[in-house]
Amino acid sequence: MQCFGVGGYSYLFEPLWWAGMITMIVGEVANFVAYAFAPAVLVTPLGALSIIVSAVLAHFILKERLHKLGILGCVMCIAGSVVIVIHAPQEHLITSVQEIWSLATQTAFLLYVASVIVLVFVLVFHFAPRYGNTNVLVFTGICSLMGSLSVMSVKAIGTSLKLTFEGNNQLVYPETWFFMLVVVTCVVTQMNYLNKALDTFNTAIVSPIYYVMFTTLTILASVIMFKDWDGQSGGSIVSEICGFIVVLSGTILLHVTKDSDRSSSFRGNYAPLSPSLSARLYSGNGELLKHGDEDASTSEEICLKRQELY
Repeated sequence: MQCFGVGGYSYLFEPLWWAGMITMIVGEVANFVAYAFAPAVLVTPLGALSIIVSAVLAHFILKERLHKLGILGCVMCIAGSVVIVIHAPQEHLITSVQEIWSLATQTAFLLYVASVIVLVFVLVFHFAPRYGNTNVLVFTGICSLMGSLSVMSVKAIGTSLKLTFEGNNQLVYPETWFFMLVVVTCVVTQMNYLNKALDTFNTAIVSPIYYVMFTTLTILASVIMFKDWDGQSGGSIVSEICGFIVVLSGTILLHVTKDSDRSSSFRGNYAPLSPSLSARLYSGNGELLKHGDEDASTSEEICLKRQELY
């Protein structure tokens, strides 16, 4: 007897799905444009606001319960974002893509890029085959490292397009097309390993860890490349870091409470498997055991329980 997921493409006929997809595309375009007008130190942490909007909409539209601690997490994200906005550095005036290229080829940023490439290769070829399916930091680390480079390239492309629309054509420079190539390479790598992470581990675990690592590395790369903190006082820098920590804490709290609500809801609606079956399914370190001689009735019970989830 075989178990099959629901699958299919019936969601393509749902107007709400199309509304969500179009809204997501518009949001990504707006996020792309934001990097052309504001420093990454400001834009990237504010991405936590999308988590708040998602949680609130899920509460009212999908009837997902928003826990009190989840509400506290939303308030923390908003408070931290306000602090970041108040103390954010001013965007440096850039007049050409060649100026961005000079920033990207400075010694400090080249050392950062070299470190990222070395770490990615080590994670991909050494750690991923051995620990990728047991340690969530492997796949999310690859995504975060490549993501920091993709954001820097996206900012370069966004600035180039802004200057082009203002009448100063930047598409004639090979540097613009090189940044586009970097974006494509990094995004494809990110999506590949992010899908692996989400397919292997719980989303409630992957999302906060990925957000923390990606945002931290992106801010670090922006500070090195664009020198966002040059000219700022020590108090402003400390305030930005504190606001960033508050946003990260709120994000983690929101994800943890969502996961606990789902787990308690599952336990309330479905009876747990017998201890003997649990012992057969999982070893002491949590790894799934593969037994080829399971009883047919046990397999049927598992399939029925999975089908009840849909």
